[in-house]
Amino acid sequence: MSSQLLAAWSELALGVSGRVLDVVTAPAPVLATTGGLVDPTAPDVVQLAADLLATMRVSPGCVGLAAPQVGVGRKVFSVDVSGHPKTRTQHGAFVLCNAEVVEATRNEKAREGCMSVPHFTGDVRRATRVVVRGRLPGSGEEVTFATDAFEARALQHEIDHCDGLLFLDRVAGAHAVHARQTYL
Repeated sequence: MSSQLLAAWSELALGVSGRVLDVVTAPAPVLATTGGLVDPTAPDVVQLAADLLATMRVSPGCVGLAAPQVGVGRKVFSVDVSGHPKTRTQHGAFVLCNAEVVEATRNEKAREGCMSVPHFTGDVRRATRVVVRGRLPGSGEEVTFATDAFEARALQHEIDHCDGLLFLDRVAGAHAVHARQTYL
C-alpha cells in the first residue's frame, strides 16, 4: 500500500509552484548540522518540497537534493533517478519528509558526487537494497517502500544530508577522494 501511495504521488498535489533556490557548498555550517523534523502538511514545508523539485530539475545531472543543500536545516529531500543509466528500480520524482532507512542490506562501494561538493567525488560504501520510511509533503501520509541499486544509493545520500553528513564523511580516507573530471 505504501509503495502505491508513493507511485501515485505527484508534485501537482502540492498546489504550489516551485522556485529555483541557490545551492550552498561545503563548508557551509548547515551542511554539517542535523536537520529538524518537519510537519509535512505545513505550508512552508509544502513550498520547500516544490522548491527542491524545481531546483533539482534545473541542475544538470542532479538526481536528488536535500533541504540543507539550499540552506534550510530540515529533514526534507527530493529524488528522481528516472533515466539514470545505473537505475534498476525507480519511483519517479518524489519528496520525502522525516525519512529514515529502516532496513539495509548488501553493501557495495561506488563513486558519488554532490552539488554541495562540486570539485570532488568519492568512493562510498552503501547498502544496495534498502527499505525507507518517510512522509509525503502535503498529505503527510506515511510511506514505506523498498528499492535497490542507484535509487537506494541516492536515498541514503539525501538522508545523510538531512543528518548533517556529506559523502566525504563516509569515504575510507583521502585515497578514496578524487578530483571531479567534469561537472555535468
